[in-house]
Amino acid sequence: MLKQAIVSGDPSRSMPALVGLRAAEVEQAVPLLLLGLEQEVFMVRSLSCAGLGQKRNEAGWQALVEALRHDGDPNVRAEAANALVSHGVARAWPLVREAFERDGQWLVRCSILSALAEQPEMGPAALLELAELAVADGDGSVRVGGTEILGRLVREATDPGAAAAARELLVGLQQDGDHRVVAAALNGLRG
Repeated sequence: MLKQAIVSGDPSRSMPALVGLRAAEVEQAVPLLLLGLEQEVFMVRSLSCAGLGQKRNEAGWQALVEALRHDGDPNVRAEAANALVSHGVARAWPLVREAFERDGQWLVRCSILSALAEQPEMGPAALLELAELAVADGDGSVRVGGTEILGRLVREATDPGAAAAARELLVGLQQDGDHRVVAAALNGLRG
């Protein structure tokens, strides 16, 4: 019954079926979530990615890597990045870092920033690297996200070198053309 709903092509049937997999065991849920990833409607694929972030196994990991690299919809790629991070920061970091550099979609980049920024496993050096990539972006929202990470590094970094590098970048960002970036830089320097 769930399988038929997922492959029906009707999001009003397939999405509730996918949500219903929250209560299922990994062995039952993952094959159905993988079917959801094959569907035409991006919302169904996106919801399947989210489910694979909760119901974790190697088949789901591989499908998420494929979705992050090749899905045609940025919503799906963004959700795949989030789900990969939920599998573990150490394993996901090289993949999402590569996706951040390769995928120019602001939604994907902002999703990666938010997925990684609050992870305790992200050390100061990796956060600084991520923030540097973000503040070099052409999109203001991505630059704001990177600037906020820099402010957090100034306030919380246990690595004096990372804190100093973040402070230096924040000083330069006070001249950014986007007022939101300037505000985030000033806020970060107050810390």
